Amino acid sequence: MSLAFLRRTLSRQPALPDVVEVDGRTVPLRVRVSPRARRMTLRADAALGCIGLTLPHGVSHRRAAAFLESQRPWIAACTRKWPSPQPFEPGACIPYGDTALRIEWRADLPRTARLEDGVLYVGGPAEMIPRRVETWLRREALRLLAEDCAALAAAIGRPPPPIRLGDTTGRWGSCSSRGALAFSWRLVMAPEFVRHAVAAHEVAHIVHHNHGPEFHALCSRLSGATARKATRWLAAHGAALHWIGRR
Repeated sequence: MSLAFLRRTLSRQPALPDVVEVDGRTVPLRVRVSPRARRMTLRADAALGCIGLTLPHGVSHRRAAAFLESQRPWIAACTRKWPSPQPFEPGACIPYGDTALRIEWRADLPRTARLEDGVLYVGGPAEMIPRRVETWLRREALRLLAEDCAALAAAIGRPPPPIRLGDTTGRWGSCSSRGALAFSWRLVMAPEFVRHAVAAHEVAHIVHHNHGPEFHALCSRLSGATARKATRWLAAHGAALHWIGRR
């Protein structure tokens, strides 16, 4: 063993953990080194269910690990407030607009999910239930949001805008400079007035690419004055939507 190899081995920093164990809960840890950071900071992301650790340049992993350990009570207090996972499994009830659906599974049922009288029937292998339920919900989200946006666009004399779906946690909807709209598919599990208000917000952006008075006036008109109510609902309950389907 060479002296240079020994020095490199001894000077190597211990790796920071990928997860933090808190109150029996395994929480992912995401570490970021920022050139603008002046001190170590933590952020608890309730939607993603993870802890973010930001480090300034030059901070050793040993110091970072000690800081992380000193903040364990704060991490525990944050994670206790997080929603519980609601996996897609037989017998589970999931929100769908203003109603709720119950998942019913039998291996001999058709594999494509089918809704009937408040029950979502799913067949095929049991391990495919989560994927098939999510596929159905995404399809419904695309259908409902396309209908919402087409009606809202018609109200202002515009053609139906192109839309796509994602699973973002930072925003529920967006509008490109060319008027293409994008939404979180999880809006299909929010109350109908919330989904409609988010659609109205983005359709209003087709006309006004800002958040000025004219935009807010149009947004309020299109949403039926439910924009603020929808914003409050998402602030209070939006994170929980990201735990539906999660184990």
